[in-house]
Amino acid sequence: MKPMGPIPPFFSGEEGMLLIGGCGAASLIDEAGDTPLFVYDMGVVEQQIRALRDAMPAKLSIHYAVKANPYAPLLARMAGLVDGFDVASGGELARALEAGMDAAHVSFAGPGKRDDELALAIDSGATINLESEGEARRAIAIAEKRGRRPKLAVRVNPDFDLKGSGMRMGGGAKPFGVDAERAADLARWVIDAGADWRGWHIFAGSQALDANALAETQAATIGLATRLSEAVGAAPPLVNLGGGFGIPYFPGDQRLDIRPIGDALGRVLDERVDILRGSEFAIELGRWLVGEAGVYLTRVIDVKKSQGEIFVVVDGGLHHQLAASGNFGTVVKRNYPIAVANRYGAPAAQEAVTVVGCLCTPIDRLGDKVGLPPVNEGDVIAIFVAGAYGASASPAAFLGHPPAHELLLG
Repeated sequence: MKPMGPIPPFFSGEEGMLLIGGCGAASLIDEAGDTPLFVYDMGVVEQQIRALRDAMPAKLSIHYAVKANPYAPLLARMAGLVDGFDVASGGELARALEAGMDAAHVSFAGPGKRDDELALAIDSGATINLESEGEARRAIAIAEKRGRRPKLAVRVNPDFDLKGSGMRMGGGAKPFGVDAERAADLARWVIDAGADWRGWHIFAGSQALDANALAETQAATIGLATRLSEAVGAAPPLVNLGGGFGIPYFPGDQRLDIRPIGDALGRVLDERVDILRGSEFAIELGRWLVGEAGVYLTRVIDVKKSQGEIFVVVDGGLHHQLAASGNFGTVVKRNYPIAVANRYGAPAAQEAVTVVGCLCTPIDRLGDKVGLPPVNEGDVIAIFVAGAYGASASPAAFLGHPPAHELLLG
């Protein structure tokens, strides 16, 4: 048998049934109408936000990275809990505004913004995080034609990366942001062009579970923002420190202790130089806020044997939960935490099983040789840490299967 990742500590069972937000998985499926189903527990999200605010410096703003999960009911709730939204497309910007977030607290990043997306951001009053000199010229030209003063920040490709991160966003040639050595020149050009310069966006990496590495990266980010601001000769209204806080997905992963990160950041901010004294600071988190709140429920269609191996075939698959199949940036296939929702807590059978989806491709594997209780047709498989980069990050149209249901609790 191959090990699975740890089930988040927010879930329990009652009489063999998995409870999500205090509700049985079977009753949630009945409420939604069918499987496959993503269930998001808003109580977990609120608990994460409270823990974050308690651990971080008091004046640090918390932004939600909409790309982690743009489900509309979730966004509507998040709009009242965080200080801002970070979006990565015109579509996400529209969703952010529909959710009730004030455009003044929305920032728009992404290396390939179309002219119509830039126009939408300018008209709404959202901040555009510039990814290149060319994008800056286009934004200024579009704003001039519309008689508006655009809000423009400079996204910096830092000359360092986040050690141990699952996805490195800095420290080399990257399609994201402006190289650090050119960032000050671009900021000066933006100011001279008459735009409303909103500061710096510096994102070094994501999905890190090392508190020391995150603290060191935040300190380096503030150091870089200091050098750039002094080179510009102007104080940035906002320094977005990026995110990078990871969550446990795989065997051996440990939950991130955020308290030392907040303590270290508080010390660095207390010692910041004069040019940053009046600046606002923010962190941008997605999966850490919502990832562990989600469970993907999918029903067993068939249990079959092939060459001595047992395959559990479910009605879901990678078209809904690409990340769990190991096809969303994972180099080595490792198992997410999995359970039989209607036999929750029961001991595993002696034989390992492989959980596969309903797609005609061998890469549609949701659990590889895992230890589960005996599984029968009609049972429900639960895949945890499904609250981020699930439904919206998967090829939902592949092979024409219907989209997954989604349900927000709390």
